[in-house]
Amino acid sequence: MNDPPRPGLTSSARVLALQGNNQTEIADDLATEEPLEIRLAAGAFTKSVAVTMRTPGNDFELAAGFLLSEGVVHSREEIAAISYCIDPEIDLEQRYNIVNVALAGEALPALDRLERHFTMTSACGVCGKATIDALQTRAARIEDPLRVDLRFLGTLPEKMREAQRVFASTGGLHAAALFDAGGTLLALREDVGRHNALDKIVGWALMQDRIPLRGCVLLVSGRASFELVQKSIVAGIPILCAVSAPSSLAVQLADSFGITLAGFVRGERANVYSGRERIARSKS
Repeated sequence: MNDPPRPGLTSSARVLALQGNNQTEIADDLATEEPLEIRLAAGAFTKSVAVTMRTPGNDFELAAGFLLSEGVVHSREEIAAISYCIDPEIDLEQRYNIVNVALAGEALPALDRLERHFTMTSACGVCGKATIDALQTRAARIEDPLRVDLRFLGTLPEKMREAQRVFASTGGLHAAALFDAGGTLLALREDVGRHNALDKIVGWALMQDRIPLRGCVLLVSGRASFELVQKSIVAGIPILCAVSAPSSLAVQLADSFGITLAGFVRGERANVYSGRERIARSKS
């Protein structure tokens, strides 16, 4: 039996391009969007915990980052293995849309700690008072001595755009980019869902034993939402920047946990909503 092809980052489509009275049929690249089911495996027992619409690629990072962000696992050692599903009962076309995460022995109680069946879409994550309360029991306030200036922040959006390989061809993806204190790009991930892009970054860091991400700055495309702040807190990221606005709950959560949250970061401007002590004014 032949193994099915893996879904690609982009898909092609025929488009009717209209401009004034002219029309032309052209080929266009679209950002691929397909479901990914995340399953927890413990011995012979398997539990589906999430379904998200994502852009294929870095699926194992996405699964690991999601499980860390949601408190199902707390360290790299709690994950024994991650693999695509090879269950002969499933449709072969879905093989690369299902990821199995095998838990190590110490993490097996996580199956009992799950209070809800996570269902996500590319538009939003799961949030609310229950999520905030749970976060307060497993995440500490971020005390990080990192300090940067406005000019430093202003250089990050261009660095992120230069590294957005798929966005350049489709114009349809969100991005999350992680930088060190010197402005070096450590990792960049793209996805149709902004929370998925960040989960891929967090999963990368988890699998590299780099959690918590002390001394790092995260830049995200679009707005800074509650779930992005939540994931940054769990990953230990002290500074979260966005090219657009934050939500009110995002600001409240960032302030409560000591995260520096900046929005409208572009050029020589930024609005700092919390943790302003980490941002110095650029010297003229």
